Amino acid sequence: MRRRTLLAPLLALLLVLAGCVGPVGDLNPIGHDRAAGEDPIGWESGYWYDDSLSVTTEDGLNESERAAVLARTKARVERLRDREFEGNVSVEVITRAQYRNQSGGPGGAGTEDHWNDQVWEALLLVGEDSGTGQALGETYNTSVQGYYSPASDNITIVSDSPTPTIDRATLSHELVHALQDQYGNFGDTPATQDRQLAHQSVTEGEANYIQWTYRDRCENQWQCIPRPGREGGGDGGSSGGTPEDGVFVTIYQPYATGPGLIDQRYQDDGWDGVEQLYENPPNSTEQVIHPDRYPDEEPVNVTVPDRSGEEWERFDHAPVADTAGEASIYAMLLTNDAVSPDQWFRYRSDASAGWGGDSLVPYRNGSGGYGYVWAIEWDTPEDAREFETTYRSILEERASERPHENVYRLPDSDAFGDAFRVTRSGTRVRIVNAPTVEGLGAVHGE
Repeated sequence: MRRRTLLAPLLALLLVLAGCVGPVGDLNPIGHDRAAGEDPIGWESGYWYDDSLSVTTEDGLNESERAAVLARTKARVERLRDREFEGNVSVEVITRAQYRNQSGGPGGAGTEDHWNDQVWEALLLVGEDSGTGQALGETYNTSVQGYYSPASDNITIVSDSPTPTIDRATLSHELVHALQDQYGNFGDTPATQDRQLAHQSVTEGEANYIQWTYRDRCENQWQCIPRPGREGGGDGGSSGGTPEDGVFVTIYQPYATGPGLIDQRYQDDGWDGVEQLYENPPNSTEQVIHPDRYPDEEPVNVTVPDRSGEEWERFDHAPVADTAGEASIYAMLLTNDAVSPDQWFRYRSDASAGWGGDSLVPYRNGSGGYGYVWAIEWDTPEDAREFETTYRSILEERASERPHENVYRLPDSDAFGDAFRVTRSGTRVRIVNAPTVEGLGAVHGE
């Protein structure tokens, strides 16, 4: 069984989240002779990609209508991706209430994970009053629009419309995941948060790239069934996360900035270039947010020496340290009103740019206390200073005490009511957290 990691619910099933993403480049795939072969690209189960369908969506779709929609959508995804489906894919539709009630489904609260809690607490995204599993579950419950299960080759669409029906955008997105599965594009789960998001930026980026190109075809070339959710069957109507939800902003990064990396590779080398991303995936969200830095600008290896006292220890966890990365740091700054929300889905700010690498080590003691040490390396001293100043502004706004120049004490009423020590030396910023000011030295002595 795969080890539960930071973003395990995302990795167990291939999800599509509601949200916004900027436009991506259009596709102009190679044409195919309709007379060539028994199952050419762009044809599935008796339907060509440009065929019209006679279906009624107002009362949902009956079995034959659903089969027709699935077949034509598969043909269209084939046409856009220039790749043939090699196996069957089934589809089911459930309501939002059914999704929330699924036992052990994606986004479930799961078991306690205090190591993971410290990672998200360090990012000032999940406070001490809420566990990570609960926070992720609440976000998924409102944001997930559908998911593909590799174990069963099944797509589940979560419908928010009064009459549950298939959303063509969600279906096209998840069918890309089915193609990825059939062609062996799913690799092992990376160990750290940043690399997990970076790798997901390829799978989710490609799926969103196709989904949004599909949308453009529906607006300009193809006859398409209306999307559910708006009066008159308009093109929209989905619930989802917002920039105020820091958990959502973090996990949405692959969907938002992944398509840009896909587009760059496609424009340079076609689908062969995209395939190379699966063989050599980005190793940081920095390489996705700034595609010009892929593949040459590799993250710096940052280590944190253990300077804890006898009462404090690191978790028996593999890995001992996590890497948050540029995307998660941006989500932290955005959610805490430290950077402008304009075009938040680009995941770029002066205070998060210039990230070079980081290491976040959670600690605990025998009395039920938790803390962490977070060392972040920046490209230049100016980048480090920019981040430090912005991060300190968050603490200054909320601190109830400043016992020392570099120490902040947040009140117990705050969701992050601990003590913080923030120091900078050259290109490195170090943040130490403990329940009390006195405990800072015990977690990490200077």
